[in-house]
Amino acid sequence: MDTPSGITLDAEQQQARNWFESLRDRICSAFEEIEREAGSEARFSFTPWAREGGGGGVRGLIKGQVFEKAGVNVSTVGGSFAPEFAKTIHGAGDDPRFFATGISLVAHMANPHVPAVHMNCRFLVTTKRWFGGGADLNPPLPVAEDTEEFHGAFRAACEAHPGPGDYPRYKQWADDYFYIPHRKTHRGVGGIFFDHLEGDFDINFAFVRTVGETFLDIFPQIVRRRMGRPATEADREAMLVFRGRYAEFNLVYDRGTLFGLKTGGDVDAILMSLPPVATWP
Repeated sequence: MDTPSGITLDAEQQQARNWFESLRDRICSAFEEIEREAGSEARFSFTPWAREGGGGGVRGLIKGQVFEKAGVNVSTVGGSFAPEFAKTIHGAGDDPRFFATGISLVAHMANPHVPAVHMNCRFLVTTKRWFGGGADLNPPLPVAEDTEEFHGAFRAACEAHPGPGDYPRYKQWADDYFYIPHRKTHRGVGGIFFDHLEGDFDINFAFVRTVGETFLDIFPQIVRRRMGRPATEADREAMLVFRGRYAEFNLVYDRGTLFGLKTGGDVDAILMSLPPVATWP
């Protein structure tokens, strides 16, 4: 198990962290299995990093035949926010101390017909304690079947937890969040996004675990269905243009990118979300 330096975890924090790490390991194994099915020997490499002020994480990266670049990171950090940044964080305005643990994943695919994807789940503690997270599908060449199946899986995940799960709200939240105002377009075809999920830890944590398990189930199915489909040069060009939009969103609007940079996270882990190649025609 990864050991965060300089942090003492309570029972809930440790429980969340342990599960995020177990989910990471299972996702990485699933992605490596897909690579083996494609005849590739690509495997994840894992790089630990430490944060000044307490904590750190492990950056996992694979560059393969199916996953052109995929990162699966877990971080567990603590300390104090800078005063001005603290005002923007739920529950930190009067006390800048914080704890955060979570998993963050982005996969950019080699075949334009296989959608890129983003997923994260996190547990934060300030003067309040809450979960956040979600998953969204980002196809350069959208296919209605994939979009409907992805949304259907997360609708079912929410409906299985009628307390914290609110699919219509979380779907709309994703649509609103993953929007690029200066392009007047969405980053992808959406999914779910939720934040500041406070209240009963066990009930909320059960929902978050279902979100993670749903991703682990549905995304590999979509990858396997599309990864062998022939792609043209026009398809490839469309993917590179789409990746440019993806990079713009992550560098200009993404709150996770800002949070990582403002809290002294590992820069390579934070920016692993950027595509390996993109174009701005």
